[in-house]
Amino acid sequence: MFLKHRKTGDMVEILDVDALFDPCKSSVPGRFHAGEEMPEPEVFDKNELIFPSDEKLPRCWLDPHYRSTTR
Repeated sequence: MFLKHRKTGDMVEILDVDALFDPCKSSVPGRFHAGEEMPEPEVFDKNELIFPSDEKLPRCWLDPHYRSTTR
C-alpha cells in the first residue's frame, strides 16, 4: 500500500499494513519511493501520512479509543 508523506509529498510504501490498521501503534515501517534506488526501510509516524488524494487517515487507524470519544 502506498501513502503520501505529508511534509515532503513523496510516496511511502507501507511495509506492514497490519500495523497501519492497528490504532494502538503510532508508527509503521515503510520506505520512500522517490528516485531510482530502493532506500532502506524506516519508521514513519502515522500522523505524518495521508492518502495520495490528500485525505487524512481514518480515525479508527490512529485512535485506540475512537469508539468511546466524540469529536
